[in-house]
Amino acid sequence: MSTPDAASAGAAATPARTPFDLPDVSGLVVGVLGGTGPQGRGLAYRLAKAGQQVIIGSRSAERAAATAAELGHGVEGADNATTAARADVVIVAVPWEGHGELLAALRAELVGKIVVDCVNPLGFDKQGAYALKPEEGSAAQQAAALLPESRVTAAFHHLSAVLLEDREVEEIDIDVLVLGEERAATDAVQALANRIPGMRGVFAGRLRNAHQVESLVANLISVNRRYKAHAGLRITDV
Repeated sequence: MSTPDAASAGAAATPARTPFDLPDVSGLVVGVLGGTGPQGRGLAYRLAKAGQQVIIGSRSAERAAATAAELGHGVEGADNATTAARADVVIVAVPWEGHGELLAALRAELVGKIVVDCVNPLGFDKQGAYALKPEEGSAAQQAAALLPESRVTAAFHHLSAVLLEDREVEEIDIDVLVLGEERAATDAVQALANRIPGMRGVFAGRLRNAHQVESLVANLISVNRRYKAHAGLRITDV
């Protein structure tokens, strides 16, 4: 029978976990669906340059292979299904219009995988960009509904594809808001973001809060157009 003193001693022997205790993700294979588009291509380049094993996916394996060869740093190319099957972590960086159809088709390949949705449902008119509201609430929540056996998270929404692809830019000065239901998954995605110089992953809530994160991209587009910038976010006091 343990005593209160013994319990206290045991607790003291095990340091409390902090939000900054993140796992080593250097050995994980990262797949990028939509890896031939600007955002996906830029993320693949940055992660591979940081030492991550990266596979980019496309509807065309040949197009993916050609883009992978351009990116270098050991990036591989394959069709979307092969990419999803081989990767440990799968980043979804496809246009919103094809988001639901693609994920529904890859449900089997994505079972058990950490899925990182970075899709921003946006519309455009003469007044500029504006947020769309999917029936499920957000692109990330749509992903979770379509992939009930996957570990769905949301992250990498506010990145400038121009900066990601610019090889003269050494560091990406930005905080990446990471959302999800499972701490082990969000911790892994934060750690993945931390692999890119200048970037930091910050937990920002559960998937029910993804809509406003996705929507904020419309505001950043307005900032960028007015100031001819590539604006991102930094969270203070963390």
